Amino acid sequence: MLKSIKQVRDDFSQSGTSIAEWSRDNNFSPDLVYRILKNNKIPQRGESHKIAVKLGIKEQKFMK
Repeated sequence: MLKSIKQVRDDFSQSGTSIAEWSRDNNFSPDLVYRILKNNKIPQRGESHKIAVKLGIKEQKFMK
């Protein structure tokens, strides 16, 4: 089940894990993760897409 950006932000707040800490633990740029969560627009490609999939706000697309 996909999450909304608000749900992801709430999860971070409830878990006590900072967005920056999660970003570093998953080898992503904290700035890019913050931008995705602030923008309220689901990324379509590249590193932003990978972050969105890892956060659970977008499904992984498999290429043939």
